[in-house]
Amino acid sequence: MTDNPNKKQFWDKVHLDPTMLLILLALLVYSALVIWSASGQDIGMMERKIGQIAMGLVIMVVMAQIPPRVYEGWAPYLYIICIILLVAVDAFGAISKGAQRWLDLGIVRFQPSEIAKIAVPLMVARFINRDVCPPSLKNTGIALVLIFMPTLLVAAQPDLGTSILVALSGLFVLFLSGLSWRLIGVAVVLVAAFIPILWFFLMHDYQRQRVMMLLDPESDPLGAGYHIIQSKIAIGSGGLRGKGWLHGTQSQLEFLPERHTDFIFAVLAEELGLVGILILLALYILLIMRGLWIAARAQTTFGRVMAGGLMLILFVYVFVNIGMVSGILPVVGVPLPLVSYGGSALIVLMAGFGIVMSIHTHRKNVVEKRVRGAQCVSSGSGSASRQECSRHVQAMMVSNRR
Repeated sequence: MTDNPNKKQFWDKVHLDPTMLLILLALLVYSALVIWSASGQDIGMMERKIGQIAMGLVIMVVMAQIPPRVYEGWAPYLYIICIILLVAVDAFGAISKGAQRWLDLGIVRFQPSEIAKIAVPLMVARFINRDVCPPSLKNTGIALVLIFMPTLLVAAQPDLGTSILVALSGLFVLFLSGLSWRLIGVAVVLVAAFIPILWFFLMHDYQRQRVMMLLDPESDPLGAGYHIIQSKIAIGSGGLRGKGWLHGTQSQLEFLPERHTDFIFAVLAEELGLVGILILLALYILLIMRGLWIAARAQTTFGRVMAGGLMLILFVYVFVNIGMVSGILPVVGVPLPLVSYGGSALIVLMAGFGIVMSIHTHRKNVVEKRVRGAQCVSSGSGSASRQECSRHVQAMMVSNRR
């Protein structure tokens, strides 16, 4: 696609990765088709979905133009804003379906917990980049504090599913910094020891009920088990090629709850069958592989751990949603990335992809700084002035440290 030098030059100028962009567009088109069916051909919802897609693409393009070093500098401010917004939700957030997760500003209504999915990994990546990898035990502890402050605020809304994902978004960045397996093993043991405390003292009754319904949804088929039962019926009835677009019985006859958000995968499975599922999974796999490839080629620690962390958390989002609607994980209210209806989640995801593209397309500048610095070191002042050479060497030293 980009073998032509002129095409490569164009994509370098606009700071976009054509491969990732093509995969994202395919997923967004797929999403629009499924939303149209899941909404019962609701024109208003479809118009809003198209508006969300357009806004997400614009934000992605804008984010891709900003060099990674700027994001590194902005990280503390975004993190502080995120904490303030999460506290504001607890103080005067809008209540919906028994949970206080939204901030309603009149012209816009959004979930600050979505911002945390970007703010937390950015802050942890910046902190790690200031240290030698792997980070010391002291700095690992500080990073954990940075991760769990917003995590606990999200859990208090209550939103256990999103709080776990926020925590993982930071923990993946910490993991990619090169933590020893010994330290990871200790952390796993501590988490396992904490599970009984979480179950008996911290989880709400409805959250424990969701876990129990995972084991036996038929014990309450018209209550807590209804979502899982209807979802499994929809997925199982799709067969190989599905019932056809717009012809799903569970979705079109409104047996399937939350069909345009959390359970949209069940709509896709019923109408497009195994073939449709495999196409969706292939797109996700290609997207994650491309992101990890970008992370592996990044020239700075910040770029590597940030891009890698975002791709790993995307995998977790997909796994949790599909596992949830398939009945192998509890229902935790996690939407299907890029496919489910919802403006806040889509815009934050597209912003994340913009950051990944920025890490990839600005790496050329990092390489050029290193080359110029190396030339100055090897040739003395040469034709360049001493002042200019000194500047190149300083840029090379900063780049190598990062």
